[in-house]
Amino acid sequence: MTQTSETAAVVEPPAGGRKPARARVHRAWFVAAVTFVTIIGAAAFRSVPGLFIDPLHEEFGWSRGTIGAAVSVNLALYGLTAPFAAALMDRYGIRRVVAVALTVIALGSGLTVWMTAAWQLMLCWGLLVGLGSGSMALAFAATVTNRWFTERRGLVTGILTAASASGQLIFLPVLSWIVDRHEWRPAAVTVALAALAVVPFVWLLLHDHPADVGQKPYGAKEFVPKPAPVPGAARRAVTVLFSAVRTGPFWLLAGTFAICGASTNGLIQTHFVPASHDHGMPITTAASLLAVIGVFDVVGTVASGWFTDRFDSRRLLAVYYALRGVSLLFLPLLLGPSVHPPMLFFIVFYGLDWVATVPPTLALCREHYGDDSPIVFGWVLASHQVGAAVVAFGGGVARDVFGSYDVVWYASGALCAAAALMALVIRKRPAAPLAVA
Repeated sequence: MTQTSETAAVVEPPAGGRKPARARVHRAWFVAAVTFVTIIGAAAFRSVPGLFIDPLHEEFGWSRGTIGAAVSVNLALYGLTAPFAAALMDRYGIRRVVAVALTVIALGSGLTVWMTAAWQLMLCWGLLVGLGSGSMALAFAATVTNRWFTERRGLVTGILTAASASGQLIFLPVLSWIVDRHEWRPAAVTVALAALAVVPFVWLLLHDHPADVGQKPYGAKEFVPKPAPVPGAARRAVTVLFSAVRTGPFWLLAGTFAICGASTNGLIQTHFVPASHDHGMPITTAASLLAVIGVFDVVGTVASGWFTDRFDSRRLLAVYYALRGVSLLFLPLLLGPSVHPPMLFFIVFYGLDWVATVPPTLALCREHYGDDSPIVFGWVLASHQVGAAVVAFGGGVARDVFGSYDVVWYASGALCAAAALMALVIRKRPAAPLAVA
C-alpha cells in the first residue's frame, strides 16, 4: 500500500518488521492556522471603537450617540455582509475575497486620520470597515471549517472564533497606550498596517479547498472533488435565506444570536471603556480589562468547541446565556475608579462566556441546514450584528440622556434570560428514516 497524504494514514510495515511511518500533519491544520492569524489581523479594528469614543467626543464635539451611530453602521454591515461573503467565497474562492476584505479594512481605517465631519466617520468606520470586516466574519471561519474538516469541527470552530478575541488581546493594550500617549490617529494607522500585513500570508498560504493540494478533508474517508464555482452569489444567499426563514430553528437561532451581539459587541466592547471612565477608571486600565476578557475568551471558546462535540448544543446555549445575564445585572455595582477582586471575577467570568455561544450555534445551523449552513450562519450572524448595532447606538443615546449606562446593563441582563429560554425551545432535527429494501 502506498502512503497517502491524509493525516494518520499508515504505510504497511515492510517485511523486516519496522514500525509504520505516519503521514505528515494534515494540511487542514495549516489552513486553520493561517485563518486564525488572518482573523487576528482583521480583529484589530474591533478593538478601536471603545477607545475612540471619548477622544472623538472631545476633539470634534460629536455626541456619543453620533459616534455610536457610526459604530452601529459598522456592526450592522459586518453582519449583513457575512452571508453574501460566504456565497462570494463559493464563487471566487476564499483567498481572493479575504485579501480584498483586508485591503478595504486598511483603507477605511487609514482614511479616518483626515476626517473632519461626522459623515466621514460614517463612511470610513461604518461603510468601508463594516463591509471589509463583514467579509472576514465568522462565516469565513464556517466556510473553512466545512471545507477542510469532517472531524473536530466543534474544536476548530472554537479555535477560529477565539482568534477574534486573540486580536483584541494583542491590540487593545497597544492601541490604548497609543491613544493615551499620542492620541487616536496613530492608533488608526496601526490598525490599517496590521490589516495590510496579513494580506501576503493569505495570498500565499490560504488554499481554497483540500482538492487544491490533492488531499481529503481532515477525517474524511473519501476524496472530495473541488466543486465548480457557484454563480449568482447574491441570488444564492437570498434564496438560502428565503428557505431558512420558513423554519422555526432559524428564528430562534437568529433571536438568541441577536441578544448575544447586543450583550457583547454592542454593549461591552463598545461601551465598557467609556462607562468605566465615567466612574474614574483610567482608559488604559479599562482597556486592559477588556484585553483580559480576550484572554479568557480564547479559553472559553475553545472549551465550548470541545463541549459542543460532546453535549447537546441547546443546553449549552441556555447555560451560557443565563450565566451572562446574571453577570450583567451585577456589573453596575462593580464599576469604580480602581480594579478590585469582584471586578476581576466579572472579567474572568464574562471572558469565558463571551463568544462561547458560537460553536453550539454553528453546530445547530449545520444540523438543520447541512451544506447551506455557512450561508445560514451568515444570516444568523447578521442578526447578531443588528442586535449589536442597536445597543451600540442605544447605549450611546442612553448615556447622553440618563448620564449613565445603568439602564443598558439591566436591560441586557433581562434579554440574556430570554435568550436562555429561546435556546431550550429549539427542536432537534429528526433523524433521517432508514431506507427500506
